[in-house]
Amino acid sequence: MGVNVQVVFTKICAVDLKSGILCPRCEEKVKSGEVSELDLKVAETLLEMEDSYPALQKIHFHKSIESGNSLIILIDKRDVPSLQNYGGKILREIAEKTRKRKVRIMGYNEGTRNFLENLFAPASVLAINTLWLPDGSTETKAILPRRDVRRLPANVEVLKELAKNIQNITLRVEFESSR
Repeated sequence: MGVNVQVVFTKICAVDLKSGILCPRCEEKVKSGEVSELDLKVAETLLEMEDSYPALQKIHFHKSIESGNSLIILIDKRDVPSLQNYGGKILREIAEKTRKRKVRIMGYNEGTRNFLENLFAPASVLAINTLWLPDGSTETKAILPRRDVRRLPANVEVLKELAKNIQNITLRVEFESSR
């Protein structure tokens, strides 16, 4: 049996993930909030799965966010297609292991438009606008076709919460009526 060259790239040492015991440096990342307990659980899950799915050995995992029964896993945007090639098998297995109903993979640090299009997928986004409010704050308004309401991956409030938690976007969602 050869030495495993590389495991999932995370903010936590691979040895710590495998052993379940954190070194002082990784322990500090957890204490400071840079890495959450959920991040640890997801990283461990990805590490467990990498023998079955070799593409996991090359991904760069950044963060995970949960909202209700949904889990968003943020990885480098260049790694997203390699996970999608498994036809949802990886997502189903992660959902089973984390006991979440919906698991989605999204690119980390994508531009606002790409992020929102991925957040709302498979629904379409017609337009994205920035609203400048009188108090000096901004909101991002996403306009979607009314016919896509049923295609949203979660209810609008959950999507707004995810946008706030992932990219600090205060989101307003409107639906344009079909012509």
